[in-house]
Amino acid sequence: AVFTVFYLSVTNGGKTTLAEKLKKMLPNCDIISQDDFFKPESEVETDERGFKLYDVLDALYMEEMVKCIRNWMKNPGSSGVVTEEPQNTSDNLKNTDHVYILIVEGFLLYNYEPLNELWNRRYFLTLPYEECKRRRSTRVYQPADTPGYFDGHVWPMYLKYKSELEENASNVVYLDGTKSQEELLSCVYSDIIQELKKLRE
Repeated sequence: AVFTVFYLSVTNGGKTTLAEKLKKMLPNCDIISQDDFFKPESEVETDERGFKLYDVLDALYMEEMVKCIRNWMKNPGSSGVVTEEPQNTSDNLKNTDHVYILIVEGFLLYNYEPLNELWNRRYFLTLPYEECKRRRSTRVYQPADTPGYFDGHVWPMYLKYKSELEENASNVVYLDGTKSQEELLSCVYSDIIQELKKLRE
């Protein structure tokens, strides 16, 4: 069986770190990251203020991403998935060795229709404005953020997508990104285990 976890986060919400830690804890687990599907800078549109519009679906090769996920789902065992025992094998994980788990992590996953039929479970990691801006300021981007980029483009686009999501999407588990990595990891791991149990029943 194949079990797909979609995991979305505001910029600098900690999604990649959490996904990597989950991969080590779950059997037969692989990760596909939306960041790997950005178009080159020359193909990303610029608005009238000179801001590169990275936080929109048009900045990404979304069809390629969907194809990549579908290919994995067709043949998960051959995609280089590590099949060794997870670090903390427990009773929870018995009988899951026939299940392949894919974690798809990104920042614009729930607003793209072709992805909607591919998930088993989905999470959304949120952060308040001040904390998000603080974390963003500590990261180095290529190309670098221009002055005013966070307030002028990144944060407004996050609010737009979040509001669209709250209006249209069901079955999203919201996570508080200000909680510790350990707490978030424990919460998501337990939830996935519960879902896997349901899958087996």
